[in-house]
Amino acid sequence: MTAPIETAFIDANGLRFEVDMCGSGEKFALLLHGFPESKHSWRFQLPLLAELGYTVWAPNLRGYGHSSRPGKVADYRLDHLLDDVSGLIDAAAARGHKGPVTLMAHDWGGVIGWTYALTAPRPIERFIVMNLPHPHLFLKNGRTLAQLKRSWYVFFFQIPGVPEMLFKARGGDAIGKAFYNMAVDKSRFPDEVLAHYRENALLPGAMRAMINYYRANFRHNPYQHVWAEPPKLDIPTLMIWGEEDSALGKELTYGTEELVSDLTIRYLPEVSHWVQQEAPETVNAMIKAWLEEKPVPQAGQRGKLLTAA
Repeated sequence: MTAPIETAFIDANGLRFEVDMCGSGEKFALLLHGFPESKHSWRFQLPLLAELGYTVWAPNLRGYGHSSRPGKVADYRLDHLLDDVSGLIDAAAARGHKGPVTLMAHDWGGVIGWTYALTAPRPIERFIVMNLPHPHLFLKNGRTLAQLKRSWYVFFFQIPGVPEMLFKARGGDAIGKAFYNMAVDKSRFPDEVLAHYRENALLPGAMRAMINYYRANFRHNPYQHVWAEPPKLDIPTLMIWGEEDSALGKELTYGTEELVSDLTIRYLPEVSHWVQQEAPETVNAMIKAWLEEKPVPQAGQRGKLLTAA
């Protein structure tokens, strides 16, 4: 029987977070979503981790959904976002979930996750990251013409007010299209899934808060020195990458093995940036094998599972 997903509000770091919870195991997993997603993006992974003996929390990050929504651009700086992670880990510990922490992250959650793993405000036992490169490699290789073309929206987001207006127009139609148009297997994004993301973006102040992640850290990255000269990461790390990512090139992953001492990388051909939603069966099989310290399977066309490595 699949473990149920329940939603609760958790106070952490002076804010209130809307959190999807699943499982009651001794181990603890914290899942960090990306832009313009929500905790809903982990709907396929929450029951898997519960089955594997974890207590799992997938919060709406600050500004998203019904989590607290601070009003200033500076409130979304990376140092505050890392403090949120620490606060959530501490809140879980206060509820008795004091076991080893696995951090799982995608897209903007991956920015937070990589930086958290590199700076270690709280001990992390394992790190799983999807479609977000090591920040050092992004700094080093992210200014190629090809990648700048993919990252055009980051510059567009610096314009006050205009991105919010365009995303919210016609009932958030552009939010739905961001998922649907980027996806390879569009059947994974039916109307009810797109409606969830549109509705989240249309909550008062939500779209501005979501875009403020880009504004706050484009202007000032308090971890620039860590990204530029990172320590070698000793935390066992699994990177899962949908190759048809129109926002981040696969080449940004090359060289990760020199920066992480215990690294497993798996690529999913013909799968988009939204990897854990578009190919959940394959992603879950990879996560399960890796967490159980078994050979992690490879993926073939359309991200379908091949034999174990």
